[in-house]
Amino acid sequence: MSASPLVVFITHNSSAFIAKAINSCLKQDLSIYVVDNASTDDTLAAIPAHSNVRVLASPANLGFAGGVNRAVRQSDSPLILLLNPDTELLDPIGPMLAPVVEKRHSAAAGLLVNPSGIPQKGFSFRRLPTVVTLAFEVLGINRIWPGNPVNRRFRCLDVDPLLPQEIEQPAGACFLFRRSDWERLGGFDEAFYPVWFEDVDFCKRLLAAGGSIWFSPSVRILHHGGHSVQKIELGCRQRVWYGSLLTYAVKHFSPSARRVLAVTVGFAVVPRILFRGSGESFRSRSSSIKFIWRLARKCFQTGRSTEDVPGGKP
Repeated sequence: MSASPLVVFITHNSSAFIAKAINSCLKQDLSIYVVDNASTDDTLAAIPAHSNVRVLASPANLGFAGGVNRAVRQSDSPLILLLNPDTELLDPIGPMLAPVVEKRHSAAAGLLVNPSGIPQKGFSFRRLPTVVTLAFEVLGINRIWPGNPVNRRFRCLDVDPLLPQEIEQPAGACFLFRRSDWERLGGFDEAFYPVWFEDVDFCKRLLAAGGSIWFSPSVRILHHGGHSVQKIELGCRQRVWYGSLLTYAVKHFSPSARRVLAVTVGFAVVPRILFRGSGESFRSRSSSIKFIWRLARKCFQTGRSTEDVPGGKP
């Protein structure tokens, strides 16, 4: 008989969704850890009191990777299921995904759907990013021309999302993995702070170590999407996203590839920061540019170590 996974939620000002998310797991009699990253709203009060729910409240924001690592360290479960606070389980996830991870694959994910039930194609899973795909993201080409060949391949728009298959990068909103692999890989990389690319990095390292990831569309998860990141001020959000992107480049791309990406970020982002009409102060804009410049310089240095990389901290 397969072991039930431990569900891990990382919350930050998630009061609008966390109760429904936890209750959907309690209906399946799953054990739950909630790591709260210094929420300033009513998140802690919204968490249902239940013997299956353990709350790990942090006085400081550990970031998504730091929160995951804390939960896994304080548990002894062989299987960990990451769920976003704005998700709800629609199908039995333990008996349908756990055997897959125990016997055949290193990790697994289900199908994310909108409240209307429509699959979130292009988000449920993607291919690992290349310098070209990230350059297209930075330049805004994928927003202007979403059907371009690079974006179609990156977001797996050329793949039927209703077919079970091996994938490279499931969304962190629903991700089941083995504790043993987490230990073998050294956990999630906390250089990606506070969010973005830490799950991509984990998947890349898992696949590079010989692992595999299975996608099961028969397990549906309702996903509202973007509830926490949309609360981050625009300037800070840009610093975090571009910071994590460049941290990923320093860690995984060749020197020439990451230099191309750094130049692309400088060409596209600096004017965007300088001339955006958000009423942001010059000091804040200057801080954003200096932060991105520090990370871009790392892309021109030799080696791939993440040591001394300011991993996205604004």
